[in-house]
Amino acid sequence: MKMKKTWMITASCIVATSLMAGSAFAKSENSNSADKANGSKTDVEINVNVNGSTDATVTSDTYGQGKNGYKGLLNALENVKNKPAGAVIADLLLTNYGAHISAELKAELDLITDRDAALAAVADVLDEQGSVTDAVYVQKEAVKVNLKNINSYKKLTKLYHKLGKKGVFLYVNGEQPSLEVNPFIKDGSTLVPFRAISEALKAEVKWDAEERSVTVTRDGVSVKLFIDSTKALVDGKEVILEVPATIVEGNTVVPVRFISESLKATVKWEDETQSVVIYEEE
Repeated sequence: MKMKKTWMITASCIVATSLMAGSAFAKSENSNSADKANGSKTDVEINVNVNGSTDATVTSDTYGQGKNGYKGLLNALENVKNKPAGAVIADLLLTNYGAHISAELKAELDLITDRDAALAAVADVLDEQGSVTDAVYVQKEAVKVNLKNINSYKKLTKLYHKLGKKGVFLYVNGEQPSLEVNPFIKDGSTLVPFRAISEALKAEVKWDAEERSVTVTRDGVSVKLFIDSTKALVDGKEVILEVPATIVEGNTVVPVRFISESLKATVKWEDETQSVVIYEEE
C-alpha cells in the first residue's frame, strides 16, 4: 500500500506539472547540494513561479509529510483548480492535510475533489507518456471509484484497444469476469456467458440436462432459461426473449440485458467502444 500511495502521489504531481499553465519548473542544483550536505531525504526540489510573482519552493517533502507542506499544494491548486489536475491536488490535501486546513477550505476542496476524474487525469498523462499498461491500471481504479460513470469504462476500453484487445467488453461491478467465451452481438442483442455473469453477481446457477435448461437464483429471484428457446421464466412467470439462450463452445450464452435486469442489476451499453456495463445499485 505504501508503494502504491507513493506512486500515486508522484503521478499526481506529474499531472499538476503537465497542466499548470504559465508555471516554470526547474531543478535547483544549489538547493539539492545543500540538502545532501544536511542529510535531507528530499529527492527533487522544484522552483515554482506562482502567478508570475514570487517563488515558492515545492519539494517531495512538500507533497509528503512536511508540517506545512500543504502550502505548496495550495499554491499549485490556484493554477489548476478548474482542470482535472485540480481534483488530484484537492484529493491530496484532504487525504494528507485534513488536520491543517480550515472548514471553509475543506468545503471548497470537497467541491473540487472528484476521485474518478482525478485518477482519469493521471491515466491520461501516463497514456500520453506511452505507459499504456500503467494507464490501464490507474483507469481501472477510476472505474471502481464510481461504478456509474460510463465515461470511465469508455476510457478504459479505449486503453485496452491500444493494447490490442478487441471485441465486446463486459464489466460487472467494475470488474471484468473471467470468460471462456467472449461476448458477442446477435440480432441486436449482446449475449454473454451465463455462468460467468451469474457468478460475478454472486448468484447460484443450476443446469438441468434433461430439459436443457439453466436456472439462476439470487436474493429470492429465480430466472430459468431454455436452450434454443425464446421462452424464459422469472419467478415462474413466462417471459419472451428477443434472442434465445444458446450453447457456444460448451458454454451457455444469454441476452445480457435480460438476465442482469431480472437479477435487479443495472445494465448500460457504451456504443462507441461496444462495452456492456453492469452494476448493482447501492
